[in-house]
Amino acid sequence: MKKRKPNILLIGIDSLRADHMSGYGYHRLTTPHIDAFAREGTLFENTISAHVPTTSAYGSMLTGRDVFGTQVVALRHQGGLRTDIKTLAEILRDEGYSSTCVGFTGNPSSRGFDTYIDFPGWGSWNEGRSPKAQNLNDVTLPELDRLVADDKPFFLFLRHMDPHAPYLPPAPFERMFYHGNELDPTNKSMEPVMAFKPFRDFFASWMPPGITDKDYVIAQYDGAIAYMDACIKSIFTALEQQGVLDETIIVINGDHGETLYEHECWFDHHGTYDNVLHVPLIIRYPEKVPANTRIEGYNQHKDLVPTILELANIKAKGQRFDGQSLMKLIRGEATSFESEIYITECTWMRKHGWRTPEWKLIVALEPDFHFKPEIELYNLSNDPQENTNLAESHPEVVAFLRERMEAHIAKREKETGKPNPIYHQGDWHGQKGFGSFTSSKQAYDTLHIGDPKQAAKLQAADKKESKTASKTKSASKTPAKKKPSKKA
Repeated sequence: MKKRKPNILLIGIDSLRADHMSGYGYHRLTTPHIDAFAREGTLFENTISAHVPTTSAYGSMLTGRDVFGTQVVALRHQGGLRTDIKTLAEILRDEGYSSTCVGFTGNPSSRGFDTYIDFPGWGSWNEGRSPKAQNLNDVTLPELDRLVADDKPFFLFLRHMDPHAPYLPPAPFERMFYHGNELDPTNKSMEPVMAFKPFRDFFASWMPPGITDKDYVIAQYDGAIAYMDACIKSIFTALEQQGVLDETIIVINGDHGETLYEHECWFDHHGTYDNVLHVPLIIRYPEKVPANTRIEGYNQHKDLVPTILELANIKAKGQRFDGQSLMKLIRGEATSFESEIYITECTWMRKHGWRTPEWKLIVALEPDFHFKPEIELYNLSNDPQENTNLAESHPEVVAFLRERMEAHIAKREKETGKPNPIYHQGDWHGQKGFGSFTSSKQAYDTLHIGDPKQAAKLQAADKKESKTASKTKSASKTPAKKKPSKKA
C-alpha cells in the first residue's frame, strides 16, 4: 500500500520579532507553548526576512523565490503574481492536496488555494480588546476537522494577525507584562510618537487616550504574542486529538518583525533594521526533522518551499527555486546559506541594502518621511542595535558593500532576465500619479494612516466581510476581492 503524503500546516505570524520570543532568549516568557513545540523540532536562529513588508515577504515564503523571481517588492503591489511561476498551493494541488488559506485573501502569493476563509483580524480602542487569535481559531478548527476527514493530504496556511498592530490583547494578557501607570503625566516617552503626524491618528484609534508610557505599548505587543501563543496551542491539540500530529509537517514562520520604539519607526514594521529582518522559523516533523535542535546558519524565506517539498518527498516538475532546502543545514551538509544578503523595503520608505554578519548598508532610493540620511552604515558586531551610523566615517566600507550589492543585483537580473523591481515601483506609496518623493518633507506631509473615524469605518467593513467569508468558502482558484486594509 502506497504511503499517504504528509499533511502540511504553515503558520505565518505577522509582525513577530524573533527577539521577543522566550525561545529566542527574550527575558519575558512570551511563548511557552511555541517553546515546547520547538523542543519537539528544529529551531532556526538566524532566519532573515530579506524583503519587507508583508506582500513581498509572503511572496518569497510561498514561492521559494526572491524579489527578482517574484517581481513583488512593494506593500501595494499592483497586479498579481507572475503567471509562469507556481505558488506552493499550486504545486501541492498537482500532487493531490486539498488546500485552505485562512486570513490571507487577495495577496499575490495567496493564489492557488481551494478554499479561502477570513476572520476579524484588526480592532480599535472603541471596539475594545481584540481576540484576533481566537477569531482565527474559531474558523480554523472546524476547517481542520473537515480537512482531516477528507481522504486527501491537506495544506493549511494560517496568517495570524497577533501581534500585528493594533496591539489589543484581551485579559489577562493586556496586564501580563505591565504593572505601571500608562497615563503617568511625568512620563514623556510617548510625546515624540504622538507628534509623528503620518501615524498619530492611527495610534490614537487604538492606544489608550492620554497614553504617556512607551513601555505600556511594548507590553501590549508582548501580551499579544503571549495571547497568540496560547491560542496556537489549541491548533496543536486539535491535530493531536485527530491523530495526525506526527503525520503533519508543521512550520511556524514570521513574515517580518516589528519596530517598537527603536529608530523612530514607531510601532510599525518598516525600516531594514534587524528588529524587522530577524524572524522566527521552527519546523516539526518527527519522521525527518530532529527534535530539540537549533541551527545557527543563515537562511531566508526563499528556502522554505524547497524545504517543505523535500520533507514531503515532492519534486516540483518544471519549477526552479531561488532558495534551497534547509535539510542541508539539518543534516550538516552546510553550516549556513548566504551570509551576505540583499535586503529591500517598500512600505512607507523605498530602500535597499546589503547585510553581512558584520556590516549593514542601507541606501535610500528616495527621501523618506523620517528625514534619515541617504546612506546608513552599521557595524553589527559592535553595534547590534544599529544606533551609530558610520557612513561618513567609513566611506571605504560603504563603497565596498555597495559594490557587492550592485554586483549581486546585476547577477540576479542576468539570471532571471527580469529587472530589479525595487527600481520600478511608480506610485508604491498609494498616491496615484505622484511618483517618487523629492524631499523628506514632501514624504512626511503626504503619507498618512487614516484618522480614527476612517479606521473605525474600515474595521467595521472588514468585520462584516470577515463574517461573510467565514460562512461562505470559495472553491475558486482566485480569491474573492476584498477591500484592502490601509496597513499591513
